[in-house]
Amino acid sequence: QVQLVESGGGLVQPGGSLRLSCSAPGSIFSIYDMGWYRQAPGKQRELVAVITNLRNTNYADSVKGRFTISRDNPKNMVYLQMNSLKVEDTAVYYCNAYLRPIAYWGQGTQVTVSS
Repeated sequence: QVQLVESGGGLVQPGGSLRLSCSAPGSIFSIYDMGWYRQAPGKQRELVAVITNLRNTNYADSVKGRFTISRDNPKNMVYLQMNSLKVEDTAVYYCNAYLRPIAYWGQGTQVTVSS
């Protein structure tokens, strides 16, 4: 059983910052693409950002310029630095590890942006 563990969510005011972290087993981390997804109430889960095992990155248009995904392979960690947060960024954020056709998910961490 592969377990991804997220941390770093919380309540922040609009314009603030948070950093999400996700740990993954070393057995998969170096070869899997890692990503962050989010799901707001009443909405479908959507891709936020992805970083491949070669460190290529891709972002949803809604977060470009505000969010940064990174990975630390020796520590088996992936991060999502979120700046200039908006109310519409409120969601449960999920860590994802993907190597076709296999995908693993974390349990999610709540991010709430509110004044």
